[in-house]
Amino acid sequence: MSETWLLPQVQEVLERLHMLADTHDASIDPSVCSTPDWTAANSQQKATMLRDALLPVSRDAGRFLYGVVRSTAAKRIVEFGTSFGISTIYFAAALRDNGGGVVIGSELEPSKVAKATQHLAETGLSEYAEIRAGDAMETLRDTGGAIDVLFLDGWKELYLDVLHLVAANLRPGSVVLADDVALFPEQLASYLAYIRDPANGFASVYLPLGDGIEYSVSQIRTFPFRSTFSDSRRVGLPLHSRSSTLV
Repeated sequence: MSETWLLPQVQEVLERLHMLADTHDASIDPSVCSTPDWTAANSQQKATMLRDALLPVSRDAGRFLYGVVRSTAAKRIVEFGTSFGISTIYFAAALRDNGGGVVIGSELEPSKVAKATQHLAETGLSEYAEIRAGDAMETLRDTGGAIDVLFLDGWKELYLDVLHLVAANLRPGSVVLADDVALFPEQLASYLAYIRDPANGFASVYLPLGDGIEYSVSQIRTFPFRSTFSDSRRVGLPLHSRSSTLV
C-alpha cells in the first residue's frame, strides 16, 4: 500500500498549500511583529492580524513529522498551533498508516479552524484529526490519554506553558517537537533552557531542518515541576470509527 501522504488527493492539497505559502507568506513583512500595535495586542488580536498567513512547516519538515510518527508508532498527537492544517495533514497521514489514532490540533483564529477542517476533508483524513478552536491553555487541558508526540508551533512565549500543561500525559519515550527555534531564539530562550536541562527529564537536540526544530524525548515518568493547573483529571475522548475514504 502506498504511503498515505503520497496519495494523489493528499499530495494535491499539500502542494497547493505549500505553493500558496511560498508566494503569500513571503510578502509578510517580519517587522510587523515589532510594531507598537503588535506589542500591545493580545493573543486573539495577533491571531486576527495573521489570519491570512499560512505559517507552515516546510516540505522537508513535514516529511520529517510524518517519519517521526511512523517510527514511533504514535497513536495520539497534540499540536499547538494548527493554522491552515499543513502539519496536521502530515500527522493524520502517518496515523492512518499506523493503523489509526488522532491528532488533536489547537487554533485560536476561527477562520483558520474552518480552513484546516476543509483541507483535512479534501484529503479524506478528517477521521484522524480533531481541531479545537480557542485558547490552547484551555482546549488542551484534556488530551484524552497519553501523548506520543507533542508538536509546538503556536505562540513562542507559550511553548513552555503548553509543555507544562500537558506534561502529566507525557510518557517515557514521548517525543516533543518545537518548531521555529532558529527564527525566534530570544522568545524561545526559556523553553530551550528548560528542555535542554537533563534535570528536567528530557534528552534534547537541535535539528537544522526548516526553521529549526528542537527534538526532545521524555526520559522520566514523574516530572520535577508541579502543575499550576487545578484540573488534573484525564477523561478519555472517543475516537470516530468512520471508514476511510482513501484508496
